[in-house]
Amino acid sequence: MEPESIKKYIAEAFGTMVLTLVGCGTAVVTGNVVAIALAFGLSVVAMAYCIGPISGCHINPAITVGMLINGRIEKNDAIFYIVAQFIGGIIGALLLWIICGQMDVIDMATCGLGTNGYGDLSATKITLFGAIIVEILLTAFFVLAALGVTSTKATAAQGGIVIGLALVLVHLMGIGLTGTSVNPARSLGPAIFRAFEDTMALEQVWVFILAPIIGAVIAGFLWKYLKPAECE
Repeated sequence: MEPESIKKYIAEAFGTMVLTLVGCGTAVVTGNVVAIALAFGLSVVAMAYCIGPISGCHINPAITVGMLINGRIEKNDAIFYIVAQFIGGIIGALLLWIICGQMDVIDMATCGLGTNGYGDLSATKITLFGAIIVEILLTAFFVLAALGVTSTKATAAQGGIVIGLALVLVHLMGIGLTGTSVNPARSLGPAIFRAFEDTMALEQVWVFILAPIIGAVIAGFLWKYLKPAECE
């Protein structure tokens, strides 16, 4: 494996770790919808300008899938990107779990660690079917925004800001419904460590892995069909 490739995978793991720690950490500490949405979005903005020149700053398997469909990343790289992203998400959740354990005001028995869910784990008690639809649609919109803004050199320079704002937007709607995943790697880590107290989030996490991937596939092929000639 080439050293440059290893750097890209480390960058993806690091970026996903930051996204998970800061985004889910804000959910734990504040519980405020706007603050949580901004935390996730600003994490993407910060990481885009930090690791973007190294790996492109996908930090999300859904983004990687969309890029793969459009031929912007090689298959082998895509596989290692996704593995690195899941590792980063797990490390970020582990760090958050450790930090929460050091705070007297956090009850670990009820702390959700920023997990996603439906039914009793949803603020609005959304159904399983509703959660799947929400995650597919929000992920498709988010991935489309990422594919569009990075499709030309003229717009790619603003990619970090646009993608970050798109993530803020989908969180503003999704937090009250599913907690907003649109990122399987961000969802798995918190569910794993939440399972030390309650396994329900881990039992439901398949939805937040599968639905975002479906949304990414839809977005990937939709952009492949709709993109203007100058993006070829």
